[in-house]
Amino acid sequence: MLPCSIKNKITEEYSLSIQLIELHLPSLPELPPHYHTTKGLPTHLMSTLKNAYEMASPSFADILKNLNPDLVIYDFNQPWAPAIASSLKIPSVQFLTCGAVMTSFALHMFKHRGEEFPFPAIYYPDFQIQKMRQSHVNDGKDKDRLIEAVERSCNIIFLKTFRKIEGKYIDYLSVLIGKKIVPVGPLVQELVEEDEHTEIIQWLDKKDESSSVFVSFGSEYFLSKEELEEVARGLELSKINFIWVVRFPVGERIRVEEALPEGFVERVKDRGLVVEGWAPQARILRHSSTGGFVSHCGWSSVMESMTFGVPIIALPMHLDQPLNAKLVEEVGVGVEVMRRNNGRLEREEIAQAIRKVVVEKNGEDVRTKARELSEEIRMKGEQDIDGVAEELIQLVGTARSNSNFN
Repeated sequence: MLPCSIKNKITEEYSLSIQLIELHLPSLPELPPHYHTTKGLPTHLMSTLKNAYEMASPSFADILKNLNPDLVIYDFNQPWAPAIASSLKIPSVQFLTCGAVMTSFALHMFKHRGEEFPFPAIYYPDFQIQKMRQSHVNDGKDKDRLIEAVERSCNIIFLKTFRKIEGKYIDYLSVLIGKKIVPVGPLVQELVEEDEHTEIIQWLDKKDESSSVFVSFGSEYFLSKEELEEVARGLELSKINFIWVVRFPVGERIRVEEALPEGFVERVKDRGLVVEGWAPQARILRHSSTGGFVSHCGWSSVMESMTFGVPIIALPMHLDQPLNAKLVEEVGVGVEVMRRNNGRLEREEIAQAIRKVVVEKNGEDVRTKARELSEEIRMKGEQDIDGVAEELIQLVGTARSNSNFN
């Protein structure tokens, strides 16, 4: 299934060189077609979706036979793809869309059970560990999927990151798996001017420079009633302008006004904009009025924030996000919101972190570091992608030579 969001991300410049081919997932009673994507997927269905991917592998094999490509690039959810490619004498490379921090941490725990991760700044708080144990997200197969996927990659692995922030974790990951890790850069999509959502940008245009925060928790996590309450109260207490994207699982019909504290939207109407569903995140982050990002610390959001020089107010929820938040603090471009020992959010802590990052003097170092890192990323330009291209050319050339020799 190809969500419209994927098609819309292909700019006109590349529309002729990219061909999208649908991989149809099997029809399952618990996974109707509108759930054939992680976007808007209820958390408890994640393992079902991964199983559906695996059930679609015969269809994937047919696609490869028809296309006969030079190379297959696959991600964590398709650990079966390289075996199919190998049977057709097609080289394959894994592309990890999470960071080196998360990947090295996970593989360390799998390979060296009981040993401390060698970088003490990176860890899961106790409440997050307990939450993962109770969660349906880790279905017991993720360990096997990750190990299988990295082991089957042809000599190298591509990673969505850059050495400036994850150099030591990239090197440790390479030691763990015995393969070369090639960082591809942050891969922030080129901004496309669009007519939709102009009211959001116009709202920002009226605000002072670096005076507003963007609040979003990604498309794969949905705040509980209690979390919505504390985030709303925290934004209200902060006295800072904000744009808040509120999402609900696909199929749930909930009015935003009913989900938020009574009277909240009316009380903050002069400095707060609540948007349901989706907002142009990259355009908002690059806007001069945006001075902070209240983020779940999904890896793509972290990459975008660093690229555009926006400091992060970290509110990680699950999966790799707690580790990404620790990295954000280690790099110095953000502040994690303090929680109670049981993980409960507190409005006062949210407000305090927002004010520190956006306006207070003790947050100046964070704001400066975010600007400096953004400038370094901009100066580096396309160097990482050039390196990726060279690796791919060499890999495909070697595969062809071996094929001709055999």
